[in-house]
Amino acid sequence: MAFFRLTLLTILLTCDICLCFPNHGSLAGLSARELEQIIPTLEIRALPSPPGPLDNPRAKLVTDPANPWIAPGENDIRGPCPGINTLANHGFLPRNGIASPSQIVTAVQEIFNMANDLAVFLTYGVHLVDGNLLTDLVSIGGKTPATGPDPPSPAIVGGFNTHAVFEGDVSTTRGDAFFGDNHSFNETLFDELTAFSDKFGGGAYNLTVAAEIRFQRIQDSIATNPNFSFISPRYFTAYAESIFPLTFFVDGRETDSLTLNMTVARGFFQDGRLPDDFFRSNISWTLNDIGGGIGEIFAKHPIQPGGNNGTVNSYTVDPNSANLNEFCQLYTDFVNITIRGLYPNATGPLLEALNQNLDFFFSALSESNQGCTQVPAFV
Repeated sequence: MAFFRLTLLTILLTCDICLCFPNHGSLAGLSARELEQIIPTLEIRALPSPPGPLDNPRAKLVTDPANPWIAPGENDIRGPCPGINTLANHGFLPRNGIASPSQIVTAVQEIFNMANDLAVFLTYGVHLVDGNLLTDLVSIGGKTPATGPDPPSPAIVGGFNTHAVFEGDVSTTRGDAFFGDNHSFNETLFDELTAFSDKFGGGAYNLTVAAEIRFQRIQDSIATNPNFSFISPRYFTAYAESIFPLTFFVDGRETDSLTLNMTVARGFFQDGRLPDDFFRSNISWTLNDIGGGIGEIFAKHPIQPGGNNGTVNSYTVDPNSANLNEFCQLYTDFVNITIRGLYPNATGPLLEALNQNLDFFFSALSESNQGCTQVPAFV
């Protein structure tokens, strides 16, 4: 009888682990034993190819009564990306904050006129790190607790908020992870952004402001964050984060100005809200377009990738990190180091889904003629 009770208790504990693992929870970093327990409980889906480009990528009115702004509810997930939060708050993505990569690609193209290569590259890059490759779902924000008496080793699963990959230090309006909250709107940082916009942009955010505030945020983190990390891939996404407000938050009737009104900026950064009567950009912004903007921002204050060494003001250049002249190294390091490190135990359906998503990710580089060679499939 004692053996029976022990066996039953073991089964119940194992079931609790599985039943409490959300369908959008990332499988990255889990042990072989954890994957063996969790995968049979998931609703495995056939993975669709990424959506194609817009048929008519021109400026158009994208606000409409069918997609009103609604503040997220208590159980709705939001995260560090103001643009993605905005899409969920208006119902262009599921309002609960759990979406498929295809839904995200479609929404960022339709509402912000992000070109297909950029939309696929960013979305599937995030999904490979933060999403569930078997259920084809990802949380757009903060990670979801894995509850139960013996939760999986990461304790928190899924979400755009995985630190030092796409979310990371020196965000424009979010604090560094070292200080606790790396995904909520930070009024102090927005005030700093406003002051820089007044000083360098005549009261608006533009390329000059973008370059100066990016440099300032880097200096702030060097001086205050002993764990400051500024290497690939975050090195790239930090500079991309600086140009995105000018490409996606400026009304399409004003795109040529590349100037963002600070009231509109606050609406996006703080509330995740489209302005009334908002037209998407009249330019379909590609990977190469964004690369050009990044280059302009970087050139004002060139800083090579690196980080602090456990103490403040100890910034040291990392010669192994990809820099802005080595885009293909960004891709190969992301696959060979980041993704291989997250999925050392992938077999069977997970391995198949992993390789399929890596194919989707690389397709964006092929489309934009980056000249990169695809990393061979994982085995």
